[in-house]
Amino acid sequence: MTRARSLALSAVLLAGAGGCMVGPNYKRPATPTPPAFKEADGWAPAQPSDAADRKDWWTAFNDPTLNDLEAKVEISNQTLAAAEAAYRQAHALVAQDRAALFPTVSLGASVTQSGGGGGSSSQQTSAGQTAGGSHTHTVYEPTLGASWAPDLWGAVRRQINNAKASAQASAALVANARLSAETELADDYISLRALDEEKRLYDATVAAYARTVEITRNKYAAGNAARSDVLTAQAQLESAKVTDADLGRQRALMEHAIAILIGQPPAALTLAPAPWTLKLPEIPTVVPSTLLQRRPDVANEERSAAAANELIGVAVAAYYPTLSLSAEGGFASNTLSNLFSASNSFWSLGASLSETIFDAGARTAKVRGARAAFDEAIANYRQTVLTAFGQVEDNLAAQRVYGTEEPLAKAASDDANTNVTITINEYRAGTVDFTTVVTAQATALQNQNTLVQLQSSRLATAVALIEALGGGWTTGDLPKG
Repeated sequence: MTRARSLALSAVLLAGAGGCMVGPNYKRPATPTPPAFKEADGWAPAQPSDAADRKDWWTAFNDPTLNDLEAKVEISNQTLAAAEAAYRQAHALVAQDRAALFPTVSLGASVTQSGGGGGSSSQQTSAGQTAGGSHTHTVYEPTLGASWAPDLWGAVRRQINNAKASAQASAALVANARLSAETELADDYISLRALDEEKRLYDATVAAYARTVEITRNKYAAGNAARSDVLTAQAQLESAKVTDADLGRQRALMEHAIAILIGQPPAALTLAPAPWTLKLPEIPTVVPSTLLQRRPDVANEERSAAAANELIGVAVAAYYPTLSLSAEGGFASNTLSNLFSASNSFWSLGASLSETIFDAGARTAKVRGARAAFDEAIANYRQTVLTAFGQVEDNLAAQRVYGTEEPLAKAASDDANTNVTITINEYRAGTVDFTTVVTAQATALQNQNTLVQLQSSRLATAVALIEALGGGWTTGDLPKG
């Protein structure tokens, strides 16, 4: 066996005997996790099979228009499209880094012609020779080469693991962008239907105030009321008309926002007014430890921490020597006819080992920087977990309180409406002044508005709670490789 072959074989055996991975192995960071949500006490959770625990959680609100709009988010929302494209970029880096585990093979071919001797006036007399003693020499040389740097210390594999974790973090960002778009659309749709309900309320109020103006005018004409009663009634009517008209502006803004969320220009979407039919969904609860597998933003931070951990190993591997193997073979001939004969072949094998012995602390600084980046990622992960727990607690508390407030607000609104009927009849009879009527009408309108806003807030809080619980997403949806 020649010395070159022995050297190459020794290098390959060294590469096979190596293959360790320096640096720390990743463990999921511990987080402060309570055994249960405090605000869930007294709250009756739904069963896990309920609609809110599925990917299409919005169907639990029982609104066909909302269902149709939500289906368009996945297809046309441009923010989501950008997040998905970023994931594909991250996933491509996994394949790019994995390629570094394998040799690089190159194919080349060259034709070299050289000459010498004789003057510029010489004439060629035969192939490769000219009159006056000058010569040309042509060499044809096809070659095949390969080079490989074995991953002795795991730097490449750590880089691959980093790319995989980063791609998973990017996939979690896609899921988070999707959930954010879906919940924002649901919020806007609830606001739009609440504005429809307020418009219905103000249309009825304008009609009622117009009848009050007629009553005051009739009483004034009969000499049973002051002109100030007429002016007060007219001012009240005009003020209600202003608010009624402005509701159209607010509704248009909501409709435009919905169009953009589903990837359409505002001019392309028109949502007809509809009655208030949205159903408050029952939402299944989870234990806090399960929440960590359901929130895509938590998964993003955890995978980012895993990616940062792998870069520590990459930095540590720089302390160790690197091995490079190379091989080249081919043919060389001055004629094409016998180019590929055995006598014209050549080959070479090589191996080199190198190690940095002085870098003024650069590698040490890189390791410190990688460890600091990992510590930062852990802190971000733990903060995101705490924020997730807080959002669930906030929305559970809001759901409980709104559930107590709504029947009280409904009773107050009914009583106020009854009081308006009574005071108007009393004013007609002359037993109360018009100020009593105005006060009763203002109170009734305020209570009706409060009820609509409370119902809207309760539905919006349900959306926020579903978002805080991760929608229907789980870490099982993350790509594996």
